Amino acid sequence: MIQEYLSQEFWNNTIQDYLLALGFILLGIAIVKIFKKSLLQRIKTLTEKTDNSLDDFVFEIIERYLLPAIYISIVFWGIRTLSLSPFLENSISIAHSIILTYYGVKIIANLIIMLIRSYVKRQEGGEEKVKQIGGIILLVNVLIWAVGILFFFDNIGWDVTAIITGLGIGGIAVALAAQNILGDLFNYFVIFFDRPIEIGDFVVVDDKNGIVEKIGIKTTRIKTLSGEELVVANSDLTSSRIHNYKKMQRRRILFAVGVTYETPLHKLKIIPEMLKEIVENQSPVTFDRAHFKAFGDSSLDFEVVYYIEVADFNKYMDIQQQINFGIFERFTEAGISIAFPTRTLYLRNENEQRFQVDYFNTQKELTDN
Repeated sequence: MIQEYLSQEFWNNTIQDYLLALGFILLGIAIVKIFKKSLLQRIKTLTEKTDNSLDDFVFEIIERYLLPAIYISIVFWGIRTLSLSPFLENSISIAHSIILTYYGVKIIANLIIMLIRSYVKRQEGGEEKVKQIGGIILLVNVLIWAVGILFFFDNIGWDVTAIITGLGIGGIAVALAAQNILGDLFNYFVIFFDRPIEIGDFVVVDDKNGIVEKIGIKTTRIKTLSGEELVVANSDLTSSRIHNYKKMQRRRILFAVGVTYETPLHKLKIIPEMLKEIVENQSPVTFDRAHFKAFGDSSLDFEVVYYIEVADFNKYMDIQQQINFGIFERFTEAGISIAFPTRTLYLRNENEQRFQVDYFNTQKELTDN
């Protein structure tokens, strides 16, 4: 009775064939589950105790992509034990290839991206540089997916050579039409590998300044001091002169102060030492020099040079402010006047000069007579 029931045929397969296929699928899934709970669980416990993130990442790849691909393959192999129509068998085979291609591309892409991240993190300022690799990750994904799709087409019997040839001709046309975009893309790699700027740097580009917020494949975004976002093409950025103040370890300061021409010589001689004392009272500051530089149009000019051992602009302004207060206070105590632009005008009375000339001519005529 049972044998007769198992011998009943539906869609070219007996019930026994269906049960065997189902048994194969369930047994395969059960074996993978046992493997996952026993061996993989122990591996996971061991990887959690290590400081290396590579083994954790590999385990995550296995759990997220490899095991689902194995489950789907077991189902596919179980179905393949049945007698199927050519159309259905071909459809299932294509679906299986699509799924395996998807998981294969995800595994390869994640491994390559993980290696890129690890390489970048080992460099100086790696944590900041990781924020800049979004464009590289996008390109890696595009390339891997393109190769994966070509592999899939080749696997199902399409002529990949013709596809590649067509893509090559089309790529030349696209390259000619998108020269600016490709130029920006190339300069993105220049910025990434040469590192003239990084995210978080305070930069001055031509007459614009601000903090770099994002470095993209085509453009770089800078948050200016006035609040708006400045979008600069990468090609424009690399062709400009960039002042990167984050790279500055110390700040050299040069400023001038002028005193009036009425200042006596003995007071002029003490001004350089006075300026030196005022600067050296600040911290963290290294004094360089102070000299009587020149005779100006309306002042006797002194030049002072010092270094601030930090790059912070606000700190520089605080120190310079204290120096200016000190100069004003010491000069006031010493009776030295700080010069300001002045101009002396000499006025001539034309009427008085004309009277003098007329009087001279009259006296000359009387003498001649």
